[in-house]
Amino acid sequence: MFPEIRLRRLRRTASLRKIMGQPLPGPEKFIWPVFLREGKKVDEPVSAMPGQSRMSADVLLKKLEPVAKSGVGGVLLFGLTDPSKKDADGSEAFNEKGAVQKAIPLIKKAFPQLTVFTDVCLCAYTDHGHCGPLNKAGEVDNDAALTLLQKAAVSHAAAGADCVAPSAMMDGQVLAIREALDEEELTDTLLMSYSTKFASSMYGPFREAEQSAPGKGDRQGYQASYSDLRTALRESELDEDEGADILMVKPALMYLDVIHQLREATDLPVAAYNVSGEYSMLIAQAERGWGDLRSMVRENMAAMQRAGTDIFISYWANRYNELLRD
Repeated sequence: MFPEIRLRRLRRTASLRKIMGQPLPGPEKFIWPVFLREGKKVDEPVSAMPGQSRMSADVLLKKLEPVAKSGVGGVLLFGLTDPSKKDADGSEAFNEKGAVQKAIPLIKKAFPQLTVFTDVCLCAYTDHGHCGPLNKAGEVDNDAALTLLQKAAVSHAAAGADCVAPSAMMDGQVLAIREALDEEELTDTLLMSYSTKFASSMYGPFREAEQSAPGKGDRQGYQASYSDLRTALRESELDEDEGADILMVKPALMYLDVIHQLREATDLPVAAYNVSGEYSMLIAQAERGWGDLRSMVRENMAAMQRAGTDIFISYWANRYNELLRD
């Protein structure tokens, strides 16, 4: 007891703090989420997400050069399509000439060291903004969505994606996609499930970037409820049973307890998605002079790491050297 025990001795100098502490995750643990548009020379800044843009593939390749050089492990592709091409089923999601499908081989050729992940969903491609087709009652038809998600995942894997990541939160989507990949002999394709994805208020900037907000209603009927932890964790348990290779918690910072409990419950890698609202609120705080951005980002990443995160899906990835490297 005090005065014999003085814990301040363990943190008295910067060197001691480094010795006693855990280093921040290296860049190889990070995945950069990006927004892909069709066309060329497209670089549209996302107003709600400073530092992020909607890009055509040629622009993305240029912006990936310093990211790949920094050692970041991968990139997660989100596709956009022209509003005139959106339909009730989101059929552009599995167009072989879509923005994502065309970009994958270009990225693989230019940056073979990067692991290419693709988001598999329909919301950015449907004219109603939901993650699956609607039935006569105006509700998302879970089982009809599975066939469409299979087609999207297979189109990404056939184009060369290393990992497909279904985010629609449809029951049975992991099993359906795994079976479709196996049937097409795409058995080496990894499957990272958005296994515990909450109906969160923190997705606003992303929906602006992806132009994917639902026209009517919301997604609480199929995304996990933040007030029901047990069912949320069952989502990941079932996805593991269905054949997921990686499990994900989304969002991250308000769900560190969920990350921790999932890490304790599985031997699979656990990814955490540091979502758009978590990204933009730190930028807004720093812009107002209410905090140092580098310090806040580092503290946030340390919290995710302590909770048990193995893979960091974060919009900070393209600024790793500036904000996270010692």
